[in-house]
Amino acid sequence: MKFSTLGSSNLSVSRICLGSMTWGLQNNQQDANEQIEYALSQGINFIDTAEMYAVPPSADTYGKTETIIGNYIAANPNKRKDFVLASKIAGPGLAWVRDGGPITGQAVIEAVDASLGRLQTDYIDLFQLHWPNRQAPHFGQHAPNSFKFTDLNREQQTENMLDILQGLDKCVKAGKIRFCGLSDDTPWGINSYLRLSKEHNLPKIVSIQNEFSLLHTKDWPYLIENCVHEDIAYLPWSPMAAGILSGKYLNGARPAGSRLTYSQRNRLFRDTPAVDSAVKAYQEIAIAHGMSAAQLALKWVDQVNGVTSTIIGATTMAQLTEDINAFNSPLSEQALTDIASVLKQYPAPF
Repeated sequence: MKFSTLGSSNLSVSRICLGSMTWGLQNNQQDANEQIEYALSQGINFIDTAEMYAVPPSADTYGKTETIIGNYIAANPNKRKDFVLASKIAGPGLAWVRDGGPITGQAVIEAVDASLGRLQTDYIDLFQLHWPNRQAPHFGQHAPNSFKFTDLNREQQTENMLDILQGLDKCVKAGKIRFCGLSDDTPWGINSYLRLSKEHNLPKIVSIQNEFSLLHTKDWPYLIENCVHEDIAYLPWSPMAAGILSGKYLNGARPAGSRLTYSQRNRLFRDTPAVDSAVKAYQEIAIAHGMSAAQLALKWVDQVNGVTSTIIGATTMAQLTEDINAFNSPLSEQALTDIASVLKQYPAPF
């Protein structure tokens, strides 16, 4: 297993991060235990979760994933030191999470305490803001003029960011969290937090996790360049585009129990005719180079300069094994050339 430093922190994390959002809906406690044990045996030392999980989010599944991880930790307390545990506070919009309110300093403190209780641990290694309070170009809202940046009240948002950092600072000083990160944010968001941290001597953001895959490359080059030069770990989520890049949904297929058979907020299915065409092209490349389409997708993300650790998720052990094995060897130059030609044809298929 290869490792990278998590931004400006002192944490060494595996190039693979085990995602957990299916635990509590598509997967049960036994499934999660098996996945964690296997991941640890393969050298993975990075697990990501969130208070919002399981996904798709609902009042019934809220907090279930953290509870499952907490049950594992309680049953295996000696293994807590063997992995870096990341969680996230939900942003605004979920009625069953703090009445759908925005992230504030006080909300951070309350969320950290609640997550620690469910996780049955004394500390969270990386605590992240799941999405910003302001509207941002994520979750399918990246087309020009999907919304207006000029509608933003910059002063109000900056004050809110400072309040959030102050809440995070209290949690760091209390030993409840070690480092802080962002998710689904932008270069302006990163740089605003960095500036405020420096000006007010508050915790520095060390990472950001954003959607990134062969079907969704908008963070290259500008956000990733920002991360590299500001020592921010870049953590891609959905590297297989919610499983679409595996090819299992081609031609309208919907395997029983798969993610696209569940209702999903914010258009996360990414299901368009252009996506179908792109996936077919990538599948042909994968076959030509002797690997699965899923492995092609994961290998490609891993080789992007600036990527720190790729967040993977699986509902079966067969999927998890296939995904982890993808990181054992890099893509050939010819495979990269073939992929680049398809990327030019389908730069933004959804």
